[in-house]
Order: sequence, then C-alpha cells, then structure tokens
Amino acid sequence: MDLILRGGRVIDPASGLDATCDVGFANGRVAAVEPRIAEKAKDERDVAGAIVTPGMIDLHTHVYWGGTSIGVEAEPIARRSGTTTFVDAGTAGPANFPGFRRHVIEPSPVRILAYLNVSFAGIFAFSRTVMVGESSDLRLLDLNECVRVARENRDLIVGHQGARGSRRRRIERRRAARHGARGRRKSSACR
Repeated sequence: MDLILRGGRVIDPASGLDATCDVGFANGRVAAVEPRIAEKAKDERDVAGAIVTPGMIDLHTHVYWGGTSIGVEAEPIARRSGTTTFVDAGTAGPANFPGFRRHVIEPSPVRILAYLNVSFAGIFAFSRTVMVGESSDLRLLDLNECVRVARENRDLIVGHQGARGSRRRRIERRRAARHGARGRRKSSACR
C-alpha cells in the first residue's frame, strides 16, 4: 500500500460504518478499511482523534474566483475541509461560463460542477457599495443562450439558477421568459 491512515474514526454513510479503523490506499484509491491493517505502507500516518470520511460535497458555493467579487478559490478550502466536490450556485451566466470553465474549473484539482445563472452576465455587481441584482434588468435574461450554453457544457452544468426578487419582478421575468423580446415563446428550462 502507498498510504495507511491509522486509528481514525471512519464515518462512511454509504456503508453505515462509524468505527475506529485503519484506511489503506493503493494507486490513489481506497484499498482496505479494517480495524487494523497488518501490512506496512510507504507512508503511514497516525490520525487517532481525527475523522476519516469520503470526500465532502459542498452544494452551495461561489468558486469563480476573479470572475466575480464573491468568488473564492476552491483548492485551499478543499485542503482544509475535506471537500472533494464544489457545486457553484450560479456565479457564471451564459456570457462568462466559457471563462469559468477554462480558467477555474478545468485547471482545478478539485471537482467543480455548476448551476448556470439565467442572467447572461451571471453575478456581476455584489459588494458593500455596489449592489445590482443580476436579474434586475430583464434584457439580461436570454433563455435561448442559457439553453445553448447548458447543452454545450452538459458535463459540468447540473441545473440553472435564477435570482428571486419582488413579486412584481418575478411576474415580469416569467412573462419575459414565456414570450421573449420579440413575442416568441422561449424554453423555461436550462437542460
């Protein structure tokens, strides 16, 4: 084995395991989970008192670092939190998703999936001094573009995100989505 974590509290909800065990790894994969692994490894670590668990999934993140004021870097957070998958909650829209993909998702050692923001620009003006909702201007909502980008990136986009606003604004957005700028009916799903 390449690595053995010895004596940690192993919690694996999928198998119902919650016990003190050793976990052995070979070729980057879990090879054994036993109360005591007799075999020796190249690297052994005493993790008594620590929790050993399969990688966590963070279901609401904004990891488009540099693409928006609320984006954070996924890798440093993953290292200290045990998170192996981040689901970005709609930071990028159809206009900037290609940049999010190329400059953040593809080079990341951490798995990143995304909700696509229905606003063409995604989240773009969010700070203490500037606050403009990405869906406050209905001209930014082009569901045809949303559908196109979602289809082109099916491997990463797991859904869509639309900001909620006042009841009046939600009604206006629904009407715009149904009829489009030129009176054509548009799709309301990004899949």
